[in-house]
Amino acid sequence: MPVVKINVLTVPAEQREELEKRFAHRAHAVESSDGFEWFELLRPVEGTDQYLVYTRWRDEESFQTWMEGPMKAAHQHGGEGEAPKRPAASGSTLWSFEVVQSAGPKA
Repeated sequence: MPVVKINVLTVPAEQREELEKRFAHRAHAVESSDGFEWFELLRPVEGTDQYLVYTRWRDEESFQTWMEGPMKAAHQHGGEGEAPKRPAASGSTLWSFEVVQSAGPKA
């Protein structure tokens, strides 16, 4: 069963640009992962300092494999030849959902 993971990141206003740069820098890091289906970084428009990182996976096992491999490595290091960086977010919460219904635009 497909699963959706939403990482809720609390990002102070002065760190927004940095967070978005980091995601842009790693834009293709998740795309080749087995079981990966979709990614979106959602910027808050008003009333909150929380970004949403939306990913959709074929199943929980695919997500866990990515978490323990590529994602873990990317967060332990700054990237190729880079020193680790200070987090851009001041807090993080992971929400998990199973996809019960899904629809797209009609052709």
